[in-house]
Amino acid sequence: MATVELTQDSFESVITGNDMVIVDFWAPWCGPCRSFAPTYEAISEKYPGVVFAKVNTEVEQGIAASFQIRSIPTLMVFREKVIIYSEAGALPASGLEQLVEQAQALDMAEVHKQIAEGEAAAD
Repeated sequence: MATVELTQDSFESVITGNDMVIVDFWAPWCGPCRSFAPTYEAISEKYPGVVFAKVNTEVEQGIAASFQIRSIPTLMVFREKVIIYSEAGALPASGLEQLVEQAQALDMAEVHKQIAEGEAAAD
């Protein structure tokens, strides 16, 4: 699957409608973002069950602000609507593949259980 460009209108439906979404927050003027783009695109082809999405922070400033994106590129991984990874900086291909593999292997039942326990403790 090629990467998909997310907008304010499509962001929520893509996140909620897919098991796993990796989002690359980027901007056209950002050299590291442009350097990372071919790697991101190539890895997206290896994982057809994962949505690889991009958010242009210049155009979609509302999305960037809501996730408090302070530097780009920033990668964010959503599994079952939960942010399980958020880190600024471009990854080498091997690092991105490792991130995808680890995210896919994560026990989401355990993650949801921990979130519920944390919310219960906060009440």
